Amino acid sequence: MVKKIKVNRPLVELDGDEMTRVMWQMVKEKLLLPYLDIEIDYYDLGLKMRDNTDDQITIDAARAIMKHKVGVKCATITPNAERVEEYSLNKQWNSPNGTIRGMLDGTVFRAPILVKNIQPAVSSWKKPIHIGRHAYGDVYANREIRIPGPGTAELVFTPADGGQPIRKVIHEFDAPGIIQGIHNLDISIRSFAKACLTYALDQKIDLWFGTKDTVSKTYDARFREIFQEEYEVNWKDAFEEAGIEYFFTLIDDAVARIMKSDGGMLWACKNYDGDVMSDMLASAYGSLAMMTSVLVSPKGYFEYEASHGTVQKHYYKHLAGEKTSTNSTALIFAWTGGLRKRGELDGTPEVAAFAQKVEDAVIETVEGGVMTGDLMRIAEPDPKNRQVSTEGFIDHIREVLEGKM
Repeated sequence: MVKKIKVNRPLVELDGDEMTRVMWQMVKEKLLLPYLDIEIDYYDLGLKMRDNTDDQITIDAARAIMKHKVGVKCATITPNAERVEEYSLNKQWNSPNGTIRGMLDGTVFRAPILVKNIQPAVSSWKKPIHIGRHAYGDVYANREIRIPGPGTAELVFTPADGGQPIRKVIHEFDAPGIIQGIHNLDISIRSFAKACLTYALDQKIDLWFGTKDTVSKTYDARFREIFQEEYEVNWKDAFEEAGIEYFFTLIDDAVARIMKSDGGMLWACKNYDGDVMSDMLASAYGSLAMMTSVLVSPKGYFEYEASHGTVQKHYYKHLAGEKTSTNSTALIFAWTGGLRKRGELDGTPEVAAFAQKVEDAVIETVEGGVMTGDLMRIAEPDPKNRQVSTEGFIDHIREVLEGKM
């Protein structure tokens, strides 16, 4: 019996929904708890619990991360109208990720998990493309109105000091339509810029940033101004000394350039752009389940999460008693990322070393030809390749891990 490794401080666990919730429990029971003496500060962010608590559970979970510094999060449902009906919800709740990101004021960094026997779909990509997603505002904290008929829609700002309100007409409606209001904060954009510049310098990789400031001459332009100012004042000399660069271009040009690059940069994106482009990168590098994701707050909070959704179709198969072959790699790396950071912050290298052993066991499993269905379809052909079930994949990782302990 292997002596359990002591984790000195609690790790905040945020449970989730559907198939990822099923796998999350498997990972914890099979790969972590047998080897770790750890206190878990648990929060159930499953959709029904969020509904039952009027989403207070999400706020409590974010506060727990602020207290303990490190959290790990399973994938969760952000309900649309169909989900409201399916789960008999009281309302269409906001994204829990958006709520937590807003409270922690963090930047989400993602990077592909590379294995030798799966080549990127984009043949020119030879190095990992890291992506930094601004985790505040935009569509995720928006306000929307369904316009019922003719009328005037205005954007209005009323100064707190009693000054004259600023008004702009959005549109003169002569028929039904829709409007949306979004916002951002200079302080959050600057935190985003600092986080990206810090990450790029630490990794010794170029930093690319793109907005559509030719069209959004105030909103997107403000992002560009703050990034450029922060770079010029505080980072330019360090970047030049490290032999890396900060590069700005329009977001559509950035996409075109990324597709023809060899990779190896940090691509900073606004909130919505990062949401979409991170999934594109994950899929192109192999699978949505083959990408790490961490929310980094300038206040020293870290939340590691699954980079994909709740795998709804596989969950329905699971409920029907059918076998599934769902990839748990990103879920496992959420746990190992949190454990590694816990070890770094607590000064317990043995905890970080355990996290590395788990990750190595995952990589060795896939490179050894044992994989789930999503990877089986894209792996280089090899007679030893074999597809295993959801649980079989985790069980095989456990076998490899046992040999490392």
